[in-house]
Amino acid sequence: MTQFTELGLSAPVLKALAAEGYTTPTPIQAQAIPHVLAGKDVVGLAQTGTGKTAAFALPIIDRLAANKKPPAARAARVLVLAPTRELAAQIAESFRAYGKFSALTCAVVFGGVPIGRQIKAMERGVDVLVATPGRLLDLIEQKKCRLDMVEILVLDEADHMLDLGFIHALKRISQLVPAQRQTVFFSATMPPPIAELAKRFITDPVQVAVTPIASTAQRVEQAVIHVDQARKQDLLEAILRDPKIARGLVFTRTKHGADRVVKRLDAAGIDAQAIHGNKSQGQRERALEGFKKGRTRLLVATEIAARGIDVDDVTHVINFDLPDVPEQYVHRIGRTARAGATGQAISFCAPDERANLRDIEKLTKQAVPVLEHPLALPTPQEGAPVTARKRPNGARQQPHRQQQRPQQQRPAQSRGGQPARKPAPRREGDAPVVRQSREESEMWSNYEGPRSRRR
Repeated sequence: MTQFTELGLSAPVLKALAAEGYTTPTPIQAQAIPHVLAGKDVVGLAQTGTGKTAAFALPIIDRLAANKKPPAARAARVLVLAPTRELAAQIAESFRAYGKFSALTCAVVFGGVPIGRQIKAMERGVDVLVATPGRLLDLIEQKKCRLDMVEILVLDEADHMLDLGFIHALKRISQLVPAQRQTVFFSATMPPPIAELAKRFITDPVQVAVTPIASTAQRVEQAVIHVDQARKQDLLEAILRDPKIARGLVFTRTKHGADRVVKRLDAAGIDAQAIHGNKSQGQRERALEGFKKGRTRLLVATEIAARGIDVDDVTHVINFDLPDVPEQYVHRIGRTARAGATGQAISFCAPDERANLRDIEKLTKQAVPVLEHPLALPTPQEGAPVTARKRPNGARQQPHRQQQRPQQQRPAQSRGGQPARKPAPRREGDAPVVRQSREESEMWSNYEGPRSRRR
């Protein structure tokens, strides 16, 4: 079995690994580290919880330490982009832990907190800058950060970073970093359209894939319960009576849905906290810290937690709502069974979510076993018609019934032969309105746009 000492890492990095108690690299680390050390562009694909952060952080620290030079004012030698504040904070923590004997500097910038400290942190420049795109562009607009000295560009959760929510910001950032650079992408999933888009930002990369793309962690026991939408809360409360759920992560589709679930759990005497984009950064940090410390048994979250939470000993992931994008399912259930542990993922599937379930099974190439429960609906028969609910713009479209619009009648004539007043415009409540939310997937949670456009 390969050891970290065999990968060509320097003594300070190996000392930091020993201090963290690591001796044996994971498969993604063993395969990716030599290529990143060699300065090659790399695309790394592996399941969540397999140590992707160390796979790029360790060799990058080694390269910086081998070629020490003071960073320029307001500049960084390495830029790591992450889609959420929580993930950015965790990546920065990893760089500090692995680089504590290498005398390197690291800063993290993201939205939701005062910008003053982040400006001060960048004044003298840093070796490693971890950032969310929105706040990074804020600093650039204020001329408090420059990217012309970047030697290595890293995209963590690259599939999400290249999706519609971030692509415009990413294109702008890519124009500000030098063309001659090393580029590293890491992700658990890489749909073909996103992989094609990635070619614009990376040159002749080495692809390292240690597991099938979009595969789920083998140590996660998966199950689905078919349930009426109106009974989901009752089902959740019934399942939570099981003491085996020592630390659970519950995913909802919307922020208001997360708050509603927490409110009803609190009324039932079940301790839970919500984390989503409408919460302040302080609230998010306190909720996450309480969950990590074991003070809170349940964390109810939107997609913000699917890629930004690395908590030990999460025993269960519960999908209160199935995600619209099937790749998100892989990221969600990857919050459990991390670092060699086992876990369980239970999904609630309402009748209008069965198309989502079929998408997930098609993506992962495996059927999710049905779990029987007194509150469950009968298991749908194979080939049963699917009624898909409407999706947000940009989400995968599913078969849906065609709705015939009534033919418009000619305007009625009022007294005097004049056309009657036009009917009032359709209100939002008259019919379902599909709208692209800025924060449902947390894509836009940190990007507020150039300051010149703010009102």
